[in-house]
Amino acid sequence: MTPLDLLTAIGGTKSLSALDGFARAIWADWGAGRLTDEQASALAETLEGRKREVRGIDTVASRAPQVAEAARKQGRPSHFPPKRKATRSPNRRASIKRRRTLAASGPMPPQLASQFTTGELAALRIVADAVRDRGVCMLTMGEIAARAGVCVTTARNALHQAAHAGLVTIEERRRHKRPNLANVVRVVSREWRSWIERGRKNPGAGRGNANASASQGGGCKKMESTDKTSSRSLRGDRVSRGQHTPGQPQKPQKAAFGAG
Repeated sequence: MTPLDLLTAIGGTKSLSALDGFARAIWADWGAGRLTDEQASALAETLEGRKREVRGIDTVASRAPQVAEAARKQGRPSHFPPKRKATRSPNRRASIKRRRTLAASGPMPPQLASQFTTGELAALRIVADAVRDRGVCMLTMGEIAARAGVCVTTARNALHQAAHAGLVTIEERRRHKRPNLANVVRVVSREWRSWIERGRKNPGAGRGNANASASQGGGCKKMESTDKTSSRSLRGDRVSRGQHTPGQPQKPQKAAFGAG
């Protein structure tokens, strides 16, 4: 095909795919020596200008009018399904507070928790509670994210990182031509499982806040302060061992031998 024929064909083309074919032909002829540098450059410039014109013409309505008409009847500008909008928390402040509370409640030992962010720790707290109650976690990513106050991506990253570190195993339950079932997450780390078991034996541990989530009470243990006040001191005054102070219980006197 001569340069003039290529120029004529490019001007009458209304398809981007056909123009791509002409571009390949131009540079193939230039590589074979059938076109000079000036001819190849001029044809390439004409080709790019025609592409800009065709982009406004080569649409779904021109290539597949029946598809465009069906989309118009359905009230959609495209035949592709609409994109699903990302879910957002209705109360962002409450979500932030919930995830921080869950992350600070001790979902796993400190040496393991240092590998995760605050949002990831909140998601792993929900997983740990499910494992504590049922042995495995069969919650969906959406349920884990909603309960932890994080997005689905953060919950997914937390589980993938935990699986990569050997803390959990993730069993996928795919179904043919049907929605997949929720994954089955099992905690295989001995250190983490023992931490969760401590939470089971001490269900009230770590519940300092009455409004905290029901997932409180991991392996941490509530410690009470030690009363350091001496029973022999009262209002800063020293009392002798044998002297009784008012307000203090007096030890019963032993009966004398043979009394009576």
